[in-house]
Amino acid sequence: MTVYGGTLRVTLDEANMQVIALSVCFSVVTVLALPQESGYVPQRVYDTREKRFTDFEAMSADLARADVVLVGEQHDDPNTHRLERAILEGLARRHVPVTLSLEMFERDVQDSVDTYVSGTGGEEDFLKGSRPWPRYATDYRPLVEFARARKWPVVAANVPRRIASDIAKTGRPGVDALSAADRRLAAADLLCPHDDYFARFAEQMGGHPAGSGPVPAPGSPSGSAAADTTTERYYWAQCVKDETMAESIANAFGKLEGRPGLVAHFTGAFHSEYGEGTGERVRRRLGGRRVIAVSILPVENFDDVAPGADDLKRAEYLVFTIK
Repeated sequence: MTVYGGTLRVTLDEANMQVIALSVCFSVVTVLALPQESGYVPQRVYDTREKRFTDFEAMSADLARADVVLVGEQHDDPNTHRLERAILEGLARRHVPVTLSLEMFERDVQDSVDTYVSGTGGEEDFLKGSRPWPRYATDYRPLVEFARARKWPVVAANVPRRIASDIAKTGRPGVDALSAADRRLAAADLLCPHDDYFARFAEQMGGHPAGSGPVPAPGSPSGSAAADTTTERYYWAQCVKDETMAESIANAFGKLEGRPGLVAHFTGAFHSEYGEGTGERVRRRLGGRRVIAVSILPVENFDDVAPGADDLKRAEYLVFTIK
């Protein structure tokens, strides 16, 4: 009887262990099957219109009511990219259909992007055919995979870099020299005035080379009055990028055909800040539509965060994060 009782007790213990093991396995499978959200990233959100700090969810709710959201990034900052994923998650929580637009893919690889996002092609072929940026796996794959899981369209928004490189060599003549096929890969409407954006670009480039003369005043024409300097040539390439991305965004918005939804475009902050660059060109194409810009700014610590007058012009929202 003792032996039998002992045997019975062991049998019950084994049965309980099997149940526990099965429960653990089921829990693991369930967790893996669920969409994985990014972990918390330290951040502070500043609303430049209200001139006060707000919170990430309040910003997300406002972004969900926009037609176009422009997210300006510092390309190589890991927390910036985690926050970009969090922005998409915030929109998804509000059940907003999103079209994801990326500076990081170029128009001539749109077919590869469409094939992969639709689920009809594998990732290996997608990566071979789409020329992803070097840090794609850590920085942009989370965005593409998030969109793919929700069947959101993904737009390869930028002009091919080889075209931008050719234009940078000669400036405006480089546009005129494009083949018919390549010309279709750049925006049809190209404007490249010497405005505040040009002045900011020239400063970023280190100013005009020696002997090229001063930077023309904002509003002056971008033609024969200005010498074809290195800065001028590179500025034309910059304008073509901005115009092409803006046209891609406007075309994507047009495909909504009045249905609910928005276009979220991710780009280097220089393209979207101060209401210039891609931002200005999107607004020109989508007059009357609500375009909101977000700039993600890595800082050493939050104690030093005190947006000044110039910062208030960067974007509607400043999202500070720790480097």
